[in-house]
Amino acid sequence: MIKFSVFAHSVVLIVVSSASVLAGTPVPLPTNINNFYMRGTQPNSLAPGNEIVTGAEDCLACHSGSAVIFDEWAGSLMANSARDPVFYACLDIANADAPGSGDICIRCHVPKAWLEGRSTPTSGALITQADRDGVNCNFCHRMVDPFNVMGDAPAVDADILAALGADAPVQSMDQGMPSSPGFGVSANYVVDPYDRRRGPFPLGTGPGEAACETFHFIDTQDQCEDDMGMPIPCPTYESPFHRRSQICSTCHDVSTPHFSLNMAGTGFEFNGTGVPHPDGNKYNMVPIERTFSEWLKSDFAVGAGVDLGGRYGGPGATFVADCQDCHMPVYTAQGCQQRPPRPDLPHHFLSGASTWQLEAIKAQYGDTGTVSPGEVSNDSIDTNIQRNIKMLRCAADLEVTLDDSQTPGIDQLKVRVVNQTGHKLPSGYPEGRRIWITVQFFDCTDAVNPSEEYGAYDFSTGDLVTANTKVYEMIGGIDSYLAGLTNRTAGPDQHFVLTNTIYKDNRIPPRGFTNAGFAAVQASPVAYSYADGQYWDDTFFEIPAYALGAKVMLYYQATTKEYIEFLRDTNPNAGMAGNAGQVAYDLWLSEGGRIPVEMAIFPPRPVPLPDDPCDEIDPAILYACGCPDGPDPLVVDPDGDGQFDVELKGDLDGDRQVTLVDLPDFVQVLVGLETDPRLICAADMNDQNGADGDDVQLFVDELLSP
Repeated sequence: MIKFSVFAHSVVLIVVSSASVLAGTPVPLPTNINNFYMRGTQPNSLAPGNEIVTGAEDCLACHSGSAVIFDEWAGSLMANSARDPVFYACLDIANADAPGSGDICIRCHVPKAWLEGRSTPTSGALITQADRDGVNCNFCHRMVDPFNVMGDAPAVDADILAALGADAPVQSMDQGMPSSPGFGVSANYVVDPYDRRRGPFPLGTGPGEAACETFHFIDTQDQCEDDMGMPIPCPTYESPFHRRSQICSTCHDVSTPHFSLNMAGTGFEFNGTGVPHPDGNKYNMVPIERTFSEWLKSDFAVGAGVDLGGRYGGPGATFVADCQDCHMPVYTAQGCQQRPPRPDLPHHFLSGASTWQLEAIKAQYGDTGTVSPGEVSNDSIDTNIQRNIKMLRCAADLEVTLDDSQTPGIDQLKVRVVNQTGHKLPSGYPEGRRIWITVQFFDCTDAVNPSEEYGAYDFSTGDLVTANTKVYEMIGGIDSYLAGLTNRTAGPDQHFVLTNTIYKDNRIPPRGFTNAGFAAVQASPVAYSYADGQYWDDTFFEIPAYALGAKVMLYYQATTKEYIEFLRDTNPNAGMAGNAGQVAYDLWLSEGGRIPVEMAIFPPRPVPLPDDPCDEIDPAILYACGCPDGPDPLVVDPDGDGQFDVELKGDLDGDRQVTLVDLPDFVQVLVGLETDPRLICAADMNDQNGADGDDVQLFVDELLSP
C-alpha cells in the first residue's frame, strides 16, 4: 500500500506542479474527504433515537447547583471547543488548503455534529447551536476503550468493537526498538451506539460506589434493546478507561492522515487523491501534537508518577501520574444532587492554558454576547480563566543566578526555566503558542525603565523583539517535495494541513525525557538539544555595564500577533465582512489576545494583591504553587544574599572589574567634574552621601584586592 502511495504522489506531483508553475500561484493539495478517513465510530452510525445529547438538555438537572460537575465543565474550553473563534478561522484555511480536511477538525471539536452527519460540508455550515456544546458530557461518557489492553472494560464493549469491523481503530505502535503501543489519535474515538453511559466509579449505593443507573434509566427509557429487540432503558457501566490517561490520547495526540512516512523514513509524502492513510498508525503520520505521547515517555507515566509536593492534584496529594491528576484533581463534593458528597470526585474544570479565547467566547455567546446571548455562563468561564492562569503559574519555575561558566571570570545572568508539567513546555497545538523570557537590567539612573532589555514585548501592539529573545516554541512548515506539489516556497509556514516537516522544536521536555524515547514518538527536539533526563533549560545573558540589578519574567502567549494576522489575511474570504479570520482577529484585539500570561517572575513577588485572581477561587481547589502577584521589586537579588551584587563598586568604566583604568574617572567624580550618574553610583563605595573622601580608602582597597 505504501508503494502504491509513493507512486500516486509521484504522478500527482507531475500533473499538479506543471499546472501550478503555469498559474504562478499556490494551489490546494488535491485532496477529498476520503483522504481524511480515520478509524472509529463513523457518522450516522448511532442507533436510532440515541443521538448525542447536550449537557443543558440532559445533565444540568442532576449535575449542577450543589453538584458542581456541570458548572465546572461549562466554563472549560472543552465545553466550548465548537465556539472557539480560532477554530473556525483555522477551519476555513484548512479546507482551502486541502479540500475535505475540515472533517478531521470538526471530528474533534464538534463530535456531536460529526457523529450525527453534519460534518459535511466540511466548512461547518451545518453545525447547530446544540452542537456547540463541543466535547460534552454525553459524548465523553459514552466513549469505549478501543484497545482494552488491561482487559477490564465492560463486556459489551467487545461487541461494539467487533461490529466496527474494518473501522475498528488500530493500536499505534511507536518507532522504538522494541516498539511500544501509543494508543489513540486525532479523535478516532469509539462511541457506544446506544446511550449506555460510563464513568470511573463502580455502580451501587455503598461507599465509593455511584448510584447512577436509576436516574439514567429514566433518561434513556426505550432507547436500548434487549436480546429480543424489545425497547428497554439503557444500563450504566463502570469504565476503568475513564480513570486513565489513555482516554486523553483520543484528542491530545494529533496527526494528519493524508501524509505517510516514506519508505526511507526521511519525510512525509502525500498519499494521493482520495487515498486514506495505509495503516492508521499515528507514528507514520505527520506529528502535529504529541502531548499524550510526551506524557507517555515521561516519568509521570511510570508507577506512582512524580512527587511534585502538592503543586497539582487534590488536597493532600503529592504524587501526580495520569493526566486527570493535574487537569481533573479529586476533592470532596457532590457529583449528583441526589447523592451525598464523596471524597474522590474529579473536578471537571479541565484546566489548561486558555485565557483570551474564553474571553472571546464570552463576547460572542455570553450573557451579552453578539452571536447568541446567554448561551454560556460568564461566571463559569471567568472562574475557569482564573484556574487556567493558576495552572500556567504552576507549570514552570524560574531560577536566576550569577554564573561565569560560559565566560570564565566574567559573570553572566543565568536563567533556568524548569518544566513542572508532565509534557513539553509548552505543549499542544503549535501554531501561535509560545513561551519566552524577558530580562530587564537596571542601572542607578532609573529604577523603573530598564537600561537594557532582552525579550522586549509591546503590550499595546503585540510585537515581540525576537532578535535577542529566548522563545520556546514548535515551528512547522513544508519541505521541498511538498513545495513542488503546491507551488509554494519550502520552509517554515503556518498552514496546519500542509505541514509535513518540523523546522524548530526547542520546547522543554518533562521529567524522564530521553532522546530515544521521544524520537520513538516523533517528539525529538529540532534545531536544539536536551540531554537525557533534562527537564530544564538554561539561557545566559550578558550583564551590561553599570547594571545594578535585573528582573526576569517568563511569559506565555496562546496566539501571537503573527498567527492571528495569518488567520485574518489568509482566510479564503479575506476582505469580506464577517469572515471567520477577521472575526477571530477582531476578538483577539478586543478580548486581550495581545496580553500574555506572566507565568513566573524572579524574584517572586512577596505580597499578593487584593485583586489576585487566585484569591477569588475557593481555596479548597487551589493548587499549591504561589501566585506571583504583588508589588514589583526594582532590583533582583540573584543569589539570595540580600546584596545588590550584580553591581561592582569602583568599576567606573563598566568593564565589571576594578583596575587602574578606573582611577581617573574616580578622581573626576570626587572633584565634581564627572556628572554621569552611573559613574557617581560606582564611585560611592559606601552608598552614603555620594562620592566623598570616605570612599577613597574603600576604592583603594578594592583596587588592591586580589
